[in-house]
Amino acid sequence: MRTVAELEACVEASALTAEECLRAGEDILIHWLLAHDREPTQDTKEGFRLLALQRQGSKGDPSFNACRETCRELAYHYNLVTLEPDHKDTGSRLSMAWMLAKHLVLFVGGKLQVAELGEFCCSSKGLRLKSEAESELGI
Repeated sequence: MRTVAELEACVEASALTAEECLRAGEDILIHWLLAHDREPTQDTKEGFRLLALQRQGSKGDPSFNACRETCRELAYHYNLVTLEPDHKDTGSRLSMAWMLAKHLVLFVGGKLQVAELGEFCCSSKGLRLKSEAESELGI
């Protein structure tokens, strides 16, 4: 399995396939579960392991629900791209899947470092300011 840093580098690339986007989402959720001493499920929800992993990851951490819609949208765009690969909008659909995968990897990767991330939103100014102040003070 790829490390969080490898996943972040992967989603920085702009030429991911729908499968690679979905796999990056699954991999980061697996990291979340392993970091919380949980065995990642092999189950699927609505046909996607991604959705089952997110559901499993949100138990006991309500702020983790912040990525639920991101996972659902990623699954939706995966379906759009793979079920209609010749559609005129496939390029923009794939771009959206990539942006969703990138957001998910950065959000969960951030939560692994700052547990409070996502309590209000994933770009909470208060958390960033607190983190910057702690860095300056050497905390």
